[in-house]
Amino acid sequence: MLELLPPLNDHNLPWMDTIHPIVVHFVIAMGLITFVFDLIGVVTRRPALFEVSFWNLLFATAAIFVAIMFGQIEAGLANPYGASRDILNLHSTIGWSLAGVLSLMSGWRYVIRSKDPHQLPLAFLGAGGLLSALIVLQVTLGNQLIWVYGLHTVPVVQAMRSGLV
Repeated sequence: MLELLPPLNDHNLPWMDTIHPIVVHFVIAMGLITFVFDLIGVVTRRPALFEVSFWNLLFATAAIFVAIMFGQIEAGLANPYGASRDILNLHSTIGWSLAGVLSLMSGWRYVIRSKDPHQLPLAFLGAGGLLSALIVLQVTLGNQLIWVYGLHTVPVVQAMRSGLV
């Protein structure tokens, strides 16, 4: 059965390069811009921005599940070492938590929008602020995995294959 799988490349992946960071950047951008548009919409009393925010939230919610799928596959092929194991586990846990938070917020936002699309409760704005903080934490952990520990980078993969790490 394993012979049916494509061989792993220099990044220890069956495809050209990591896909998770590509997809997750959509989640990061849309998740953060959701909060920014909500905040600007409340401050300037421009409810048209709530519509933009709503659609960004929905697409971020859909995209996070694609990001998690590729993230789980790529994490399984990463061969984390030392402290990177703990960071990768925390990154995975927060990723799944973010999927839940985004899903709950999308449902909450749909109910708010159905009742009155021109108003946004301050509690939702507060939740958006907490969502943004969680996204920033997740980005920090992901950056550590790449820029500090070099998971899926050619030199680290070569060192692992040589038994140096």
